[in-house]
Amino acid sequence: MRFAICNEHWGNEPFEKVCEDAAACGYQGLELAPFTLKEDPRELTLADATRLVRIAHSFGLEIIGLHWLLTRPTWMHITTPDAVLRRDAMRFGQNLARFCGALGGKVMVWGSPKARNLLPEWDKEEATKRAAEVVRGVAEVAYENGATLAMEPLGRKETNWMNTAAEGIDFCKLVDHPGCKLHLDVKAMSDEPTSIPDIIRNSKEWFIHFHTNDPNLLGPGMGEVKYEPIIAALNEVGYDGWLSTEVFDYTLGPKVIAERSIEYLKKVIAAQK
Repeated sequence: MRFAICNEHWGNEPFEKVCEDAAACGYQGLELAPFTLKEDPRELTLADATRLVRIAHSFGLEIIGLHWLLTRPTWMHITTPDAVLRRDAMRFGQNLARFCGALGGKVMVWGSPKARNLLPEWDKEEATKRAAEVVRGVAEVAYENGATLAMEPLGRKETNWMNTAAEGIDFCKLVDHPGCKLHLDVKAMSDEPTSIPDIIRNSKEWFIHFHTNDPNLLGPGMGEVKYEPIIAALNEVGYDGWLSTEVFDYTLGPKVIAERSIEYLKKVIAAQK
């Protein structure tokens, strides 16, 4: 397994600073949130991708993909009955897929809770079918550009649609495209009744990416979640992808979070060899 970190931890810092800190801490990859790159991510270009790749490579880093896909513009939605909003979401997602391919990224983590929440009057089954149509349209373009969508189940505090890994797998089956798989996130899995190691085992045929964090919104090892059984389960199912750290409380500062997270993960992994 390799170590990556999400760039939004650094706020408005220049991309060079993000890369410098991440590389100094021992990370090998960066996961990018499009809204951090331009105020309106619809304006991202292939030239932007070329510049970002050049900077990342100068620090020995890979850009592994994208996450927080539908944060901006804020009106986009995938479960809504409004066909215009769904169309906008699909077209924007397709553009991001091309951008991800130009970055050399292999994964697009589809979380974006506000862009999928259900209103009480919507039928959940019909809403899920609508979402599958949007995601399938993006998955097709992602796959053509060497990337895969990774659907992210999220906790009940974040969204009322797709809260468990099992629901995520069912959705991937509905999309029925090789460019659509599952993503697992420790904070989100902590909201499930099933243990995290068992979720990993039950999802082994589907998940392609993994976020490390804690329900307290900080990094791995900085809260109550113990990673020894998590790493053991990842090893058991043969996961050899990225451990990508995504936190939501930046109070300690990005470099402190980055350092403490990777040091903890390396310690846990080393103890199991």
